[in-house]
Amino acid sequence: MAALTACGGGGSSGGSPAPSRTPDDNTDVVWQQGVFLPAETFANRCESPRSGIDSSGNPFPDVKGSTLDENNWLRSWSNDLYLWYDEIVDQNPEGYATDDYFETLVTTASTVSGTPKDQFHFLVPTDEWIAQSQSGISVGYGLQWALLSATPPREAVVAYTEKENDPGLPPRGARILSIDGYSIDVNTQAGIDALNAGLFPSAKGESHHFVMRYLDGSEHAMTLTAGEVVSDPVQNVNVVDGSMGRRVGYMLFNDHIATAETGLVEAVNYLKDQRIDDLVLDLRYNGGGYLALASELSYMIAGEAATAGRIFETLTFNDKHPETNPVTGEPLVGTPFINETTGYFSLAAGIPLPTLDLSRVFVLTGPNTCSASESIINGLRGVDIEVVQIGDTTCGKPYGFYPTDNCGTTYFTIQFQGNNDKGFGDYADGFTPEHSGDAGVEIAGCPVADDWNHALGDINEARFATALTYINSGSCYSYGVMSARAEPRAGSPSKDVRLTKPVWRENRIYVR
Repeated sequence: MAALTACGGGGSSGGSPAPSRTPDDNTDVVWQQGVFLPAETFANRCESPRSGIDSSGNPFPDVKGSTLDENNWLRSWSNDLYLWYDEIVDQNPEGYATDDYFETLVTTASTVSGTPKDQFHFLVPTDEWIAQSQSGISVGYGLQWALLSATPPREAVVAYTEKENDPGLPPRGARILSIDGYSIDVNTQAGIDALNAGLFPSAKGESHHFVMRYLDGSEHAMTLTAGEVVSDPVQNVNVVDGSMGRRVGYMLFNDHIATAETGLVEAVNYLKDQRIDDLVLDLRYNGGGYLALASELSYMIAGEAATAGRIFETLTFNDKHPETNPVTGEPLVGTPFINETTGYFSLAAGIPLPTLDLSRVFVLTGPNTCSASESIINGLRGVDIEVVQIGDTTCGKPYGFYPTDNCGTTYFTIQFQGNNDKGFGDYADGFTPEHSGDAGVEIAGCPVADDWNHALGDINEARFATALTYINSGSCYSYGVMSARAEPRAGSPSKDVRLTKPVWRENRIYVR
């Protein structure tokens, strides 16, 4: 089931002088290895120029150009801004489809653990990027699948629903038995194609018939129809009682998208009114998004006293840009802990953010905890907020970018590394709870596998239960009975799995 299964040298700015070109010159530039014209020379010269008005109400800047112009723009843009520009093998852009050429403009190096250093090089049609990142709208059923086993005996379960407690969708932990009449364990090409088509619909109105087994053992037949899905990125906000009268808040936070700002502020206001003593922040499926939202949430957790005058994250670009942000032109002075709304997301600018003023936070993590979510961990640790990690090793992405449109495609290429107030940002193999045995930056906490047999926010769910035990006892060692709940059932992997989220939802994104 295709979706369920799975040099040397570099460009530089040296060499002979770059040939000149006037803005209205439509002749192709002859490639010279190691010689780069400014990216602006080729910007908006499109094989198929757009017409009309963009999302900001301005005319598209496109003019008639060629595929080679688009490739030359990518080549020069990457040479200027890619964090590891000197690890790109400079190849002649002529003869490549633009998408294919973009795939060559990336390092092939690996981290200490052997993981590719750059796993986050991608592109998205601009109109799709705007719709999904700004409004939270995507095409699908409104749920997230977890593919526990991609080969027979296959297992695909519901991880969570995009709308909280959606009564029209199967709940977390529901397992697929069949799709459109094909068993989940089918081994013919026609059946495999049918499974993939049902799991990953491509258009609104597309319908598929599922048979599911719920956690109580009951079987349910249903037809799921794809549509425009608007997600609730903040869910299951609740307060439970710990030992010695402690009040413990829980919050599931799934995406750093623009619409999350309202939910985060409402959640923190509620938890503040409830006078919580500890917070369990569930980031196990949060792949990232807008870094400013991570800064806002970190401020709301830590409060004014802990963050005043401190840096949430400082960006480090490649050695061509040691002092100035090459995208904004501003000095590299660091992003503060943001203490009021910016006006860019779902709330008007200038609204003071509420705070919990906590000195400690429990973070539930897994391999889908990535990028902007990891920056919450790193940023809080940078100002001496104790972070206790419960779960599995995070994805390892201290890097980010500014999405850049050219000719109707938005490109995402790694442009900077983020460092906290202490200057730390080296976690390319992720953060890992102590005693996990994984590579990565080890921090206090408990390794616990994901628990597909309980709802998120349920006090009996393995990771939440372990956090509560740690709060009550001060260690992982007394959760022996609870640890059994963390074990997956026979046939399931002992580690977490990556969800099938769009790649743009697994990144750290800055806005101009």
